[in-house]
Amino acid sequence: MAEYQIKEMSKKYLDIVSEIVEQGQQEGSIRRNLYLGLVKRLILGSVDEVINTWLHSKKKYDLVSMADPLVELFIEGLGKKRETDPSP
Repeated sequence: MAEYQIKEMSKKYLDIVSEIVEQGQQEGSIRRNLYLGLVKRLILGSVDEVINTWLHSKKKYDLVSMADPLVELFIEGLGKKRETDPSP
């Protein structure tokens, strides 16, 4: 019973993330060439890890303070923006 509830809750979270990513893709704020299944798992896995680390640290830092940096990481990514050559 509990396993079923966990799976259902996980599916709901994945569906919410999917909707957000798809909306961002439609609005042009998120690249369209991303594999949605991977993006969903990247986001939820990252959020899960931040929460678990916070719990295991006995709440030694403010969890809410991690929200903006995590969202920035999702949106901006890890890579350095490539400069385009302005010469013709």
